Amino acid sequence: MTNDKRLIWFKGDIIPVNEAKINVLSPTSQFGANVFEGLRAYWNEADKELYVFKLEEHINRLLKSIKMMRFESQYDAVFLKNSVIEIVKANKYQEDITIRQTIFLDGFGSWASASPTDMFIAPIAKGRQYPPDKIGIECCVSSWARINDKSMSPKIKMGANYMNSRMGQMEAMRNGYDSTIFLNDQGKVSEGPGSCIFIVRDGQLITPPITASILESITRTTILVIARNDLGLDVVERDVDRTELYIADEIFFCGTAVEIVPVVGVDKLVVGDAKKGMITSRIEDLYFDIVRGLSDKHKCWLTPTYKV
Repeated sequence: MTNDKRLIWFKGDIIPVNEAKINVLSPTSQFGANVFEGLRAYWNEADKELYVFKLEEHINRLLKSIKMMRFESQYDAVFLKNSVIEIVKANKYQEDITIRQTIFLDGFGSWASASPTDMFIAPIAKGRQYPPDKIGIECCVSSWARINDKSMSPKIKMGANYMNSRMGQMEAMRNGYDSTIFLNDQGKVSEGPGSCIFIVRDGQLITPPITASILESITRTTILVIARNDLGLDVVERDVDRTELYIADEIFFCGTAVEIVPVVGVDKLVVGDAKKGMITSRIEDLYFDIVRGLSDKHKCWLTPTYKV
């Protein structure tokens, strides 16, 4: 579907995306005063159904971001959920998509304004971020520290927070890397730009805790559940040292947008066998079966678009 034919949910109406306009002097335009969720929906050809993955969890996190930003919002969980389904259905997608749901400050206020707020929801056709046959990506450890709860809490999923990711990602790309890995203010591994991180050492799956200046990631929680409960892996949440990245057997990023991405090198040092590892592959295979509705496991994580 071309951009000129795409429909967007904007301030309560369903309109062509090119007709959606935001005041250039609004706090969201001037100061990045918005909170958002990025969701995924996966097409199941056999079921002729588009499944939104963990819609309820995304809505709950959005409401928490609204609360922490002290926005005055009229939207409740039921309305937010129904609006997502409404706009996805209106576009009649029969392919994998991503969905951006954003609450923004409108009007002519300042960065300290709490209202007026409004919303847009934009579904966009999008396949897998990285094809399954891609070997992996090369990363560096960023010279930029991850934002923390004492300054700009990474628990709040807001547009302004992603400028931290921008600085790290731009630095990495200038230096010939695909992406970057942030350390927190304690010098421990935090996360990637818009993604959480897992490492494997001696068969143990390890990820930094939610107190390591990370977003409370829905994909991270998903992987913790399927790794422990479905795959029977030994999983630990703990602080991770920078040097552990250099001696890890496997590393991967995860997130709604990036899905699961193997990391095959850090700071010009090879990770494992310089290819996707066995544990990463097992997690990836089950993850994509679940999100697409091909597995009998965790059906409650899927919200159908057309059969509701």
